[in-house]
Amino acid sequence: MDHISIEKILDLSRDFMESRIFLTAAEMDLFTLLAHAPLSAQEIAQKKKASLRGLTILLDALAGMGLLIKEAEKYHCPAALSALLSRNASDSVLPMVLHMATLWKRWSSLTDVVQGSSVPEKPAGSHRDEGELRAFIGAMHVIARAFAPRIVAAVRPGSSRALLDVGGALGTYTLAFLDAVPEMRATLFDRPAVIEMARTFLRDAGLLGRISLVAGDFYRDELPGGHDLAFVSAVIHQNSLDQNIALFAKAFPALTPGGRIIVRDHVMAPDRTSPEDGAIFAVNMLLATPGGGTYTYDEIRQALNQAGFVRVQLIQAGEHMDALVEAFKP
Repeated sequence: MDHISIEKILDLSRDFMESRIFLTAAEMDLFTLLAHAPLSAQEIAQKKKASLRGLTILLDALAGMGLLIKEAEKYHCPAALSALLSRNASDSVLPMVLHMATLWKRWSSLTDVVQGSSVPEKPAGSHRDEGELRAFIGAMHVIARAFAPRIVAAVRPGSSRALLDVGGALGTYTLAFLDAVPEMRATLFDRPAVIEMARTFLRDAGLLGRISLVAGDFYRDELPGGHDLAFVSAVIHQNSLDQNIALFAKAFPALTPGGRIIVRDHVMAPDRTSPEDGAIFAVNMLLATPGGGTYTYDEIRQALNQAGFVRVQLIQAGEHMDALVEAFKP
């Protein structure tokens, strides 16, 4: 610990300030508003029905942080940043930022949860309202579109013809699999509200003809059968170990004999301190779910074995929820 300086310790205690300024700007959609033409604080306050004093102070802080440019008492968002933060940009990461704003509220209760005076009660995967759900699903798409091509390449799906994407959200990974294997068809399984979002997204991609959309809840419903590849991506962390055994047991009959299951998630070292992203993400699950967390390879292997799978192996280690565990149905 000698290498950690006083400055580093103090930075850890106050970095939340810049984060909160940025998140508030995202929640107010200022980067979209200021993407095209400079506006004064007065003009922005009128458009956003905001406090002029509060907004001016916020805008000046954003300019000080380099997120806005202030010239002649007007503010605008640099083109390079608006390409990432404007709601209308094709490569916008704004959905992910808005999801982080939702997490801000959740993480504010960390001390109470660790001390045992507060316990998350919402079922895993639930959201308070449609806006929160859309932010979450949008955030998952932002992450997936960057990860998907190399994840699919690591899976090596060339011989697979029938994919089951469990909890596949908009179908970002489904599209990557179908792109890699032109002969493949897919089933996307997720909750009804998410399936309707996926329907629009996949229709725009022009691939609905190769994809069956099935609405359901894998905590209550059986998974559709007849597949030779099941992809369980970024799901197991929201579950307890018992819930994961139950999920794998539902995936087992959904596969044809010799079929393969791929689990993508954090895979922790035996002491659970690495990868660092996984250790921190476990805290997020502590705050979000009654029993979720991040798991070691041995825990995942044992859960798959208990569900009937064999030949379990870690086919890719990862630092950012990109580890892959493979297993087969006899």
